[in-house]
Amino acid sequence: MTVRERIASSAENLTAIERKLTAALLADYPYAGLSPIQDLASHAEVSAPSISRFIAKIGYSGYQEFQRNLLSELKEGQRSPIDIHVGRRPLQGSFLADFMARASSLMAGVAAAVTDDQFERICSLLADPRREIHLIGGRVSNALAATLSFHLRQLRGGVYHMPTDTEVWPEYLLRMKPGDVLFVADFRRYQPTMLRLAKKAQARGARVVVMTDKWLSPVARHAAEVLPVPIESGTLWDTYAPALAVIEAMATKIAEDNFEQAQTRIRAWDAARFTEQDTSK
Repeated sequence: MTVRERIASSAENLTAIERKLTAALLADYPYAGLSPIQDLASHAEVSAPSISRFIAKIGYSGYQEFQRNLLSELKEGQRSPIDIHVGRRPLQGSFLADFMARASSLMAGVAAAVTDDQFERICSLLADPRREIHLIGGRVSNALAATLSFHLRQLRGGVYHMPTDTEVWPEYLLRMKPGDVLFVADFRRYQPTMLRLAKKAQARGARVVVMTDKWLSPVARHAAEVLPVPIESGTLWDTYAPALAVIEAMATKIAEDNFEQAQTRIRAWDAARFTEQDTSK
């Protein structure tokens, strides 16, 4: 269980001072908790003894153990496929059946990681025609951004899948207006360029939405919404199946909630497509 998960599980039993401390910790997670206890106390405007009592309440023997766990989470977020392979449990019996069982188990856990209220908020952001939507992902996770951008472009205008060439990014940043959305998919072995892009987009007033894992991409520091989806399959590769399921759920909900608009757009899209008859002439 991550430190963030322990905090969440204790939320109902926190005092007003502890909720204030929690807000400070989660606003810059996990980095706020890595500072000396006196610095955290000053930043959160609580006392050092209050922090010590809070640490004990969420199950740690002291501030040092609390920080060791935060550091462990940071290291976990940078693990390579080779690191993940060490100590893994081999798939058993039918490889395909066992792999699918693991992926299904992770997909079932999405509902615990993403609340209905958050899902609704993000869908509303992406559906709002007043907002332009910019999407991008990391080396592998860019496929998730591409899938969402393709579906959204069929439903509405003002959707841009950003290229991976950072030299082109200023064009998109300069286009962003306050209230526009930058959707970033960034999973462990996080890319520093995603963090810099999110920081610049936030400075322009854009709302950053990051889809990431439970260890949280650094992009979360600049995000209005964080979608932490489970990815640990226990195999050489993490699985993006739960993330793809969330992407498809968002695209489907937006289409169904705005069916008349979607219907008109899809018909116009299909009429404008280049068919075999077009290309044969």
